[in-house]
Amino acid sequence: MIELPAQLEHEIAAHGERDYPYECCGLLLGRFNEDDTKTVTETYPISNAREEEAKRNRFLIRPEELMRGERAAKTKNLEVVGFYHSHPDHPAVPSQYDLDHAWPVYSYIVVSVITGKTRELRSWEMESDRSHFRAEEVIVRQSGATLRASVEHS
Repeated sequence: MIELPAQLEHEIAAHGERDYPYECCGLLLGRFNEDDTKTVTETYPISNAREEEAKRNRFLIRPEELMRGERAAKTKNLEVVGFYHSHPDHPAVPSQYDLDHAWPVYSYIVVSVITGKTRELRSWEMESDRSHFRAEEVIVRQSGATLRASVEHS
């Protein structure tokens, strides 16, 4: 399970819409909890470093950007608990490419952006044997209320 404030869910969706028709990407900063859940307290948007013709269906976070994000997290006593990216004109389901480049333990939020508008946000965790992703419950906190989702927008 991953928990994040509604404001961060909106930030991720806005980043996907802003970068459309290209994939956006960024880090999820927060804490790994003792009960194997994750709490996200900040996002760390990153520019997609892929070459222009590949940005529609791939994203790249350069190692130096990842290290900058890790340092930013550390200065706030946080950790990188996952990553997010968009799928322009595709479902919020990780691709085989996503699986091939993922690491266990982290959460992978995928936001579906259809014709420039966010449609759905879902989170995924890789199985420890790296064979596939499993859907992860997303808890969105909204000023006192808790929403459980894969989050769909209309």
